[in-house]
Amino acid sequence: MRIHVINPNTTASMTKKIGVAAKAAASPGVEVRAVNPEFGPPSIEGYYDEAFAVPGLLAEIAKAQDADAFVIACFDDTGLEAARCAAEAPVVGIGEAAFHMASLVAEKFSVVTTLARSIAPIERNLVKYGLAARCARVRASNVPVLALEEPGSDARHTVEAEIKRALAEDGAEAIVLGCAGMTDLVRDLERSVGAPVLDGVACAVGLAESLVRLGLRTSKRNTYAPPLAKTYSGELARFSPR
Repeated sequence: MRIHVINPNTTASMTKKIGVAAKAAASPGVEVRAVNPEFGPPSIEGYYDEAFAVPGLLAEIAKAQDADAFVIACFDDTGLEAARCAAEAPVVGIGEAAFHMASLVAEKFSVVTTLARSIAPIERNLVKYGLAARCARVRASNVPVLALEEPGSDARHTVEAEIKRALAEDGAEAIVLGCAGMTDLVRDLERSVGAPVLDGVACAVGLAESLVRLGLRTSKRNTYAPPLAKTYSGELARFSPR
């Protein structure tokens, strides 16, 4: 089984960290490949970055059609619907995966993400996935995504403090980490706060494996059918559906 994990931003150090977490979560014998696009934003912080990350994401999917499943390693589930149209294999977003997993281990969970501008996209996704009622609150730690990559950064302690506030104030029984760049913090944070802390990368790899083992693929009947052939203009011409 081959699982292709795509970090939709271009920061290679984050991709490496994501790959380590994905491989640790995978079952023996499962091949995990972690990649990022050659072009696009270095981090995805809000709707504007997200829009420019999608073409690079789709380019990586096109290069890996031998994959048995794809994982999109951005918590906003950047380009998830478009990826499901483009890929024959199942595509799992780390946000959706973490929400579902959290709902199986806690009645209420809170999400601790990076910047405040990420709150609305996450809240909208919770509504779209039908899990808004299970989320006590989406919180921002006010840590920029790239600060998670900086040696000596105080990001871990800032995120931990926000998690402790969520457990104390929200009625949350579990915490979902709202950024793929937090994946290496999950075990230390869980030990520190004494409650389940979920990393979307690990959750998505587990669900992707399950879909493959059950022989389930994305339905192509309507919503996620392949795009109709047409010619795009200008710089997007190379993305024209064939």
